[in-house]
Amino acid sequence: MTSKAQVGSVSEARGPAPGPGPAPVGVLVVEDDATIRRAVQLALERYGYRVDVAADGLGGLEAFRAGAHDLLILDVMLPELDGIGLCHRIREESPVPVLMMSARGDALDVVAGLEAGADDYVVKPVDTAVMVARIRALLRRATFGPDGPAAGKTGRDRAPDHLLTFGDLTVDTLGMEVRRAGATVSLTPTELRLLLEFAAAPGSVLDRRRLLRDVWDYGWEGDTRVVDLCVLRLRKKIGSGRIETVRGFGYKLVRG
Repeated sequence: MTSKAQVGSVSEARGPAPGPGPAPVGVLVVEDDATIRRAVQLALERYGYRVDVAADGLGGLEAFRAGAHDLLILDVMLPELDGIGLCHRIREESPVPVLMMSARGDALDVVAGLEAGADDYVVKPVDTAVMVARIRALLRRATFGPDGPAAGKTGRDRAPDHLLTFGDLTVDTLGMEVRRAGATVSLTPTELRLLLEFAAAPGSVLDRRRLLRDVWDYGWEGDTRVVDLCVLRLRKKIGSGRIETVRGFGYKLVRG
């Protein structure tokens, strides 16, 4: 059997980092393999990120609660508290972007991580450039404001008012708030951006590839299971009948 260390190496991008790194943001990496943990830390620091690390799930939870982090990278297989359980615990407290990292690309691992509230995942070995691209996409989704996907759309694509109503659901595209029957709905940045895409075109069918492009910021190479699981999580929060599946095509937001 292949060892985790063999499977889980991180491959460095060749040559220097392309241009100056982004403004320093805090990333917490929770990985029990010391070699992988150090490799990821050094790779991200090359791109200008401030990186904290933890070697197990409970240590990761403690580090998350103790520090200010803009994004978390969690390995699936961790001692003390595995990455799935850790993601669940974090989602109870924060909508911070979460990228799952696993040595296995098994469907069950992927589905479990996304169902736990992760925004995206990568399979080891991970090319540094690929990981950084995913991180940047997650951070863009976490910081977008009124200029997000619902802005700048006119006609049938967007109501003239920034308050969009669909049955008992109200979406404030300026305040970036969602209410259901008057109660605030807590959404992760990815869930909110996904809902805004639907709200910008109510009744229109949006296919998974378009959603990967417009919400996750990558196209054909993306895994459509990410879309399906995020839609599932969103349905649980805004009502199971609010987003319909159009078999063979995609999803649509119900108007009434």
